[in-house]
Amino acid sequence: MRLDDQNESLNVEDRRGGGGFGRSSIGVGTLLIALVAGYFLGVDPTTILNFVANTPSVPQTSRPAPRPPANDDMASFVAKVLGSTEAAWHDIFRAAGHRYREPKLVLFSGVTPTACGTGRSATGPFYCPGDEKIYIDLAFYHDLRERFHAPGDFAQAYVIAHEVGHHVQHLLGISDKVRAAQQRSGSQAAANALSVRLELQADCFAGVWGHYADSMRRMLEPGEAEEALRAAAAIGDDRLQRQARGQVVPESFTHGSSEQRVRWFRRGMDSGDLSQCDTFSTASL
Repeated sequence: MRLDDQNESLNVEDRRGGGGFGRSSIGVGTLLIALVAGYFLGVDPTTILNFVANTPSVPQTSRPAPRPPANDDMASFVAKVLGSTEAAWHDIFRAAGHRYREPKLVLFSGVTPTACGTGRSATGPFYCPGDEKIYIDLAFYHDLRERFHAPGDFAQAYVIAHEVGHHVQHLLGISDKVRAAQQRSGSQAAANALSVRLELQADCFAGVWGHYADSMRRMLEPGEAEEALRAAAAIGDDRLQRQARGQVVPESFTHGSSEQRVRWFRRGMDSGDLSQCDTFSTASL
């Protein structure tokens, strides 16, 4: 990707290696509480101390969020991709008479506290509407390249653009409507089907950003669009289930098949039109 002229987003927060967001420290007060609980309640003090030591601490809102180091090439890459999504969605929202509110992107490793509960690297990149933040362990890109066989800059950018797509859904009120419909659905299969439509729309929104990056900013090198298509195909529910279980169970899909994910990303990429991403009104995905 041609990102030399793209400014880095200022909305990147680096929680890797501590930075005030690691494990809770054990102070004198905590030690005294543990000893008192052990004496009067019969609780093993080490149980309390171990719990505190292994609980992620809550970020201090009075302190500025730590920024990635200047010499971190991968952090710089994701900051530029995020900056590109900000430029695209500001223009799209402005044209529709709305104001775009930028999400934050949090780099972390292992576990980290979020407004949606404890975030874990094992779950992959995710968006939390409670704090309007995207969370990613950059080690996921190694998995994307080695495990899912989807290398390339644009494949990595697609991952961020998809999570930004969830932020757009949050701003437009789509996510809340889907959650309410899921609660009324009465079955897990019906709730899963709604989740699939939500995820495919986020893929389409990622494609809309890709259209902007290519047509307005000329960021893409020849053949790079195929990198994102390979990434979308690689993380389809059918392919992941076949790899993990040896069989495919469509009613348990939550993100859509490889074919569906490719189709909806391509639809957004080809059209650049938000109205083409209505996955909820079509009978066939």
